[in-house]
Amino acid sequence: MNSPNPDMSQLFADRQAQRSTLHNRYLNEQFVRVLKTIGYDVGFQKGQGQYLYDREGARYLDLLSGFGVFAIGRNHPVMREALKSVLDADLPNLVQFDVSTLAGVLAERLLKYVPYLDKAFFANSGAECVEAAIKFARGATGRPGIVYCAHGYHGLTYGALSLTGDSNFRTGFEPLLPGCTSVPFNDLAALEKALASREVAAFVVEPIQGKGVNMPSDEFLPGAAALCKKYGTLFVADEIQTGMGRTGRFLAVEHWNVEPDMVLLSKSLSGGHVPVGAVLTRKSIFDKIFNQMDRAVVHGSTFSKNDLAMAAGIATLDVMESEKLIEAAAKRGAELRLALTRMVPGYELMKEVRGKGLMIGIEFGPPKSLRLRASWNVLEAANKGLFCQLITVPLFKDHKILTQVAGHGSHTIKLLPPLTITEEDCNWIERAFDDVIAGSHKVPGAIWSLGKTLVDNAVRRSA
Repeated sequence: MNSPNPDMSQLFADRQAQRSTLHNRYLNEQFVRVLKTIGYDVGFQKGQGQYLYDREGARYLDLLSGFGVFAIGRNHPVMREALKSVLDADLPNLVQFDVSTLAGVLAERLLKYVPYLDKAFFANSGAECVEAAIKFARGATGRPGIVYCAHGYHGLTYGALSLTGDSNFRTGFEPLLPGCTSVPFNDLAALEKALASREVAAFVVEPIQGKGVNMPSDEFLPGAAALCKKYGTLFVADEIQTGMGRTGRFLAVEHWNVEPDMVLLSKSLSGGHVPVGAVLTRKSIFDKIFNQMDRAVVHGSTFSKNDLAMAAGIATLDVMESEKLIEAAAKRGAELRLALTRMVPGYELMKEVRGKGLMIGIEFGPPKSLRLRASWNVLEAANKGLFCQLITVPLFKDHKILTQVAGHGSHTIKLLPPLTITEEDCNWIERAFDDVIAGSHKVPGAIWSLGKTLVDNAVRRSA
């Protein structure tokens, strides 16, 4: 029998060349095919801050940040020391019939940012927070209905998927949770119609929709909050992606002076290392769920308050505060959006740049010139939204920038970098986008040759 090898870095080094083989055999072989098709199988070996390094040692700027979890960057030394200190301390972790000191500290720290809320419930992920919010809303109000917005994304577990409108995720898993109703984003009249029955427990909404970086009108969130109050519906802000400083405020709802009944946090709260989520809520809601001693554990999760997760959350807040990352997100985001917006008049395929802080969407659309339009239409016929891959692939291959499309069938590329990016990084982004978008306007050209390859692959898949 082989002796145990606790050195994970050595194990990684020994087996990293087999990563695709291992995934093909034991995990998701379709995802391996995707990476090889678009040329992303470079074998990343190291992550530091906002940068990744491949098997050849080339440095990449990460604008995906693990779908937003690395707000403080990868492998931050403060995070590393915090997690090591937990492991070195022999703490009485997950006793279950005791209360967690670190959970109390993290709850205290989070609620200072959201002083109109009183209680915290911890979970293991954003989707678990959505599930908890559904249960809390129904339990607190005695109502069955949940209203959500079209094109929103709230997760892929059963209840969360019931509030996610994308058919690409829903197909094959229906029927989903009953009583869930979709209304258009930014449509207060439709929302009022849905709430008027007084059967709706909660309205669950992303302040800025992650799939597409869709922005609310200035009236929508305040109006929605007022309608919820009018009809006795709880207002739940899903800040799993937008929260924790991403938009230049601790919560995105702060841009519109809205105070939700529940706030959902996850992703960057983890520091990228230990999954954690938090539901912040009013005491009146909490007390209706945990309303007597024999219901003290009516909802919970075995690992939710584990010491490593709580330490990760505390360390994340420490870094954000000491490095002033919320302020940095506001400043760098405004500068980057302005630089990208200045490109729009010069490129007919480029339609709009939008977002808040360091959550930025760059939207492309049909061109006016006949030659470009013909090429665009070929791509759209093969696979809606395929054009954006003609931007993301050369950004990755030629400029060492990792980013991706903002959703299935979307014409928007989303930038979600660590909040630690520098002025030099922003210049890197600006130069790269300018070069690649310029190339997309040359027909024929290298980018449209890539487009033909992607179309051929799409046709083969459909066949």
